[in-house]
Amino acid sequence: MLTSTAPRQRSLRGLSPHGFHRVVWHEWGDAANPRVAICVHGLTRTGRDFDVLAEALAPTHRVLAIDMPGRGRSDWLPVKADYAFPTYLTTLTALIAASGADRVDWVGTSMGGLLGMLIAAQPQTPIERLVVNDVGPAIEPAALERIRTYVGTDPTFESWDAFGSYVRAISPFGPLTDEQWSHLTRTVGAERPDGRIGFVYDPGIALPFREAPAPPDLWPVWEAIRCPTLLMRGAESDLLSAATARRMSATGPKPRLVEFAGVGHAPMLLARDQVETVVGFLRDAPAGGTPLA
Repeated sequence: MLTSTAPRQRSLRGLSPHGFHRVVWHEWGDAANPRVAICVHGLTRTGRDFDVLAEALAPTHRVLAIDMPGRGRSDWLPVKADYAFPTYLTTLTALIAASGADRVDWVGTSMGGLLGMLIAAQPQTPIERLVVNDVGPAIEPAALERIRTYVGTDPTFESWDAFGSYVRAISPFGPLTDEQWSHLTRTVGAERPDGRIGFVYDPGIALPFREAPAPPDLWPVWEAIRCPTLLMRGAESDLLSAATARRMSATGPKPRLVEFAGVGHAPMLLARDQVETVVGFLRDAPAGGTPLA
């Protein structure tokens, strides 16, 4: 077991253009703690990606790791075109409100990082400190093509071992232990009624992604961010290029840039060095993204 304590499960009613839906989040730390960290996963993942980080942050933060609509234990949306940023931003605004906090820290991996950027760039943003994990204003076309080859295909497998092998094959997360891979596999999979193993995300999330896989020019969004920011990158990432990361580190919030050798897209915040980087920043980082001592 990767962690020693299990999260509390809570939910709210989110709103899309075609009605309300149940949204689940996983919560760690003192339920009365006003210091809140919100963690948002990538396109096909779940909030359980943040189990290890959340337990490490629990002494100082109440951590809310959400299953975005159509993923994990949250409802699937009946109209697949609603799997879009307006729905996601409405969902996350509701989550911030449900937390009861006026200000929150934010950890976003890939899609979750883009959503964090959009919220952090707004006037009077509630985001106090921002962690952007392996994503930026410019996304490499090769990565989008790679993701397009598997997202929404909904394969099923005769065993957990076969499903796990597939997850490893499509996930350039870098060197992980068998226990870590098992965690990343078990939290995105489930047994179907026919006994086969498949993903827990709605294949319909692929519809808007395939129609418009690349977000619009987000450099103006990045330039508008003013809160202390940490930028993390897998040194082998095909989604966030080294050139884009360097430009990000010199513009907008001018974040500290930390790269992890041997890791692709994206650092999964399970390895000790990755977890300690985030924990140190959220607990101790001075304004302006100055490197930690």
